[in-house]
Order: sequence, then structure tokens, then C-alpha cells
Amino acid sequence: PILVGTIPINIHLENSDLDIICCFSDRLEFQKSLIENFKYENNFSIKEIQNLHPIPVVANFFVDNFEIEIFGQNIPIKQQLGYRHLIIENNLINLHGEKFRQQIIKLKQGGYKTEPAFAMLLGLIGDPYVELLKFEDDNE
Repeated sequence: PILVGTIPINIHLENSDLDIICCFSDRLEFQKSLIENFKYENNFSIKEIQNLHPIPVVANFFVDNFEIEIFGQNIPIKQQLGYRHLIIENNLINLHGEKFRQQIIKLKQGGYKTEPAFAMLLGLIGDPYVELLKFEDDNE
């Protein structure tokens, strides 16, 4: 498991969730493990996202009023979109500096999701989740 999302790159809000991504070899075993370990947590839910491939399993729940999302897919973590976006966004923050990071936070406070906030500041057109991936080569 790897922590991704807004917390590791310091653009989280007070109500941001903890995003954890995992790689599994057996989807049903992963689901079973999530259910066994977290079924008694507040607001536990688990689902598969059928329109993504390979099909991921996502569990959500709360611990002490803190939302946690565990996302698992049958591909290496470094190939998953959550990890790839984390690296790209971190590099963009490092490139553009503190003012840029604060602008992202301000957009998020105004209701923007993370990737759309980045797209807005960078002037990207189209699907922000796809457009941000175009910066992947710049990360090296």
C-alpha cells in the first residue's frame, strides 16, 4: 500500500480523505481482506468500478471522523493513475513554487477537485485527469 492524494504533497484540506492504493493479484481475495479488516468501521462500503480496467476494488470508511479510501487494482502501483498523478502534481508544485501550491489549495477550498484545480491553473483544456498525464515525461 502507498499513500497518495493530497496529503503527501501538502495540498489537503481539513476534510480531505486518506487515499491508499494497493496492488493485488486476486480481486476476490483483496475484497475479502478489506471486508474482514474494515467491515466494522463507520460507513464502510466496498465496490468495484466496472468501467476501469483492470477492474479496481474501492473501500471507503471513517476512523475517528477521518475518511479513508483504499483503492486496489491488479496492476503495479507505479502504473496506477493515483500514483502517476501524485508524482506529476508534486513535480508541478516543486516547479511552480509555494504561490502555485496556495492557489491549488484556494481552488480546492472553492469546491474544485484536485486534478481540475491543477488544470485550471495550468490552462489545460479537456479531461484534467488525462491532460495532466501529458506532464509525465517532464517528471524525469
